[in-house]
Amino acid sequence: MSLHVLDHPLIHENLAIIRDKHTTAGGFRSAVDTLTGLMAYPLTEQLPEIQTTVLTPLMEAKVARIASPIVLVPILRAGLGMLAGMQQMIPEAAVGVLGMARNEKTLMPEVYYAKFPDKLSEAEVIVLDPMLATGGSAAEALTELKAMGAKHLRMACLVAAPEGVSKLTLEHPDVDIYTCALDSGLNAQGYILPGLGDAGDRLFGTEVVLQDEQHAK
Repeated sequence: MSLHVLDHPLIHENLAIIRDKHTTAGGFRSAVDTLTGLMAYPLTEQLPEIQTTVLTPLMEAKVARIASPIVLVPILRAGLGMLAGMQQMIPEAAVGVLGMARNEKTLMPEVYYAKFPDKLSEAEVIVLDPMLATGGSAAEALTELKAMGAKHLRMACLVAAPEGVSKLTLEHPDVDIYTCALDSGLNAQGYILPGLGDAGDRLFGTEVVLQDEQHAK
């Protein structure tokens, strides 16, 4: 497993926007779209390619194409906020959907909805979730995808905590993690610090973000 903390002025700028509690829901969504689009470059940099030919208006040309299908898997609901930016860069990607909820008795994340394209084993799968806090939801999502046949997996998040990175490293050492920021850690309630608030609420405008409110999964 490799952790990739992306470093670029445009990433820094848009990360500052989504961290700011005064950013509107529209501004937040726009910055998330930009960040996710920028993340598409390093996320796909190592994808295998095949050599083929196409016909230009003038003649035949040798070109390189991505060899395998790409599947984007947002974890509901916040992961949906990263989908549009990634689709803008990879318009032919198929989309799977994974719904996660915490079991009130065990306090562990469980899958309540899963819908994936066929032949996951042949695809390059990119899991989308803005926040990697404790890592519980991400780890369970990756376990579910592997059970469905996925073999080539990448995890994309906007902000990560060391605790979540450690959990994925332990449970899914074959999965690379891509993030725009590695924050300092979690508070006693398991919320990322400094974080950016509840990503789902800020994306969908469902709750006022308080100064000390952070998002955890």
